[in-house]
Amino acid sequence: MPSKPKILVVDDDELLRDLLEFRLRSRGYEVELAEDGEAALEAASASPPDLIVLDGMMPGLDGFQVLQRLSDNDETRDVPVIMLTARRQEQDVVAGLSLGAQDYLVKPFLPDELLLRIQRILRSRQRPS
Repeated sequence: MPSKPKILVVDDDELLRDLLEFRLRSRGYEVELAEDGEAALEAASASPPDLIVLDGMMPGLDGFQVLQRLSDNDETRDVPVIMLTARRQEQDVVAGLSLGAQDYLVKPFLPDELLLRIQRILRSRQRPS
């Protein structure tokens, strides 16, 4: 993993993308932004990030469809994904985790909690297996 982990933030809400970009960059992460599912798939395939923060509800491809396509792609299947979505029903959480999300966080959320979850996942991936 590079010294500066790269995180792809995927959300159709520009204010939320900007907030997360600011918070993540201030913690030393490299950040790439995507506003929809197609842009997320293109960015992840072109240069797989170390982690993806993925909204569940977006126009076009929703986060669950994106997660499925990431899991089906050899180049992106091992990239950890945190679902960050307003979809809070039990079936949504189960679907996200079943499709391969490492974690599932419901909006509204605590930005510091998200940062800690990101740190935990990245730290666990740095450990030798």
